[in-house]
Amino acid sequence: MKATLTRAPSTDQGTFGIFELEDGTKFHSLELPWKGNQHNVSCIPAGTYTCKWVQSPKHGECYLIAGVPDRQAVEIHSANFAGDTSKGYQSQLLGCIALGLGVGPLEAPGPIRQQLAVLQSKAAIQQF
Repeated sequence: MKATLTRAPSTDQGTFGIFELEDGTKFHSLELPWKGNQHNVSCIPAGTYTCKWVQSPKHGECYLIAGVPDRQAVEIHSANFAGDTSKGYQSQLLGCIALGLGVGPLEAPGPIRQQLAVLQSKAAIQQF
């Protein structure tokens, strides 16, 4: 099965996009802001990657995105936030991709009380 990720411009609140499967099923996606492919703080570079079903020690069964340059353990799993933590935003990602059924503001702990997020992420991952 093939999937295409179309990203919107990256912001301090994350890199949002649309993750579309070849059968037309679509999910909202969320990644960290682009910071030159730096480990744990950046989304992955645009490219063509192979995914494989794995048993992740942290996230259980999920897809591993293989072949990302200079990166390891990049997965597709549930999360809501992926902001730039150096600017006070919340993040539940360290370079992975989260899927959701929608996008909207969510109450966030920390100095920035509301943050743009993917919504219903666990449901999206189950559907995926």
